[in-house]
Amino acid sequence: MPRYSEERKAAVLKKLLPPQNRSVVSVATEEGISDVTLYSWLKQCRKQGMPVPGNRHIGEDWSPESKLAVVIETASMSEAELSAYCREKGLYPEQVHRWKEACLQGAGRQDEHQKAVQKQQREARNTIKKLKSEVRRKDRALAETASLLVLSKKLEALYGEDPDSSEED
Repeated sequence: MPRYSEERKAAVLKKLLPPQNRSVVSVATEEGISDVTLYSWLKQCRKQGMPVPGNRHIGEDWSPESKLAVVIETASMSEAELSAYCREKGLYPEQVHRWKEACLQGAGRQDEHQKAVQKQQREARNTIKKLKSEVRRKDRALAETASLLVLSKKLEALYGEDPDSSEED
């Protein structure tokens, strides 16, 4: 199996990827490279998130960071500029619009999530406050019970009898 330099591989892929989008068969015969090799190179490009022709879900396997970068990059473009940009990248304007909506929805969800976290933290603080109050109350009751027990033992030691038991004559 022949090895190809990175420069040659990049040059061949440039013919296969947008904006040229030439067919694998034509590039394979022109370059003298097996079409199986070219398909494997395209598969590697897909995994890296590059726009590859023939992929039914072009752009859907892009990383979230790449999608956000495209949305930011195209935010100030007119429809004509957006169309030209999409042709260059091998995307559809509808995809960019969907990505923009997803970004906006994500920002909205982030706000909702932040509010939910704050509410949960507030409830946790209130629960902790109530539990601490209950522990203090129980500590005081325990201390009182302990002091009464000590006093009853002292009284018993002083008089030599149990103060609860009374003698019957």
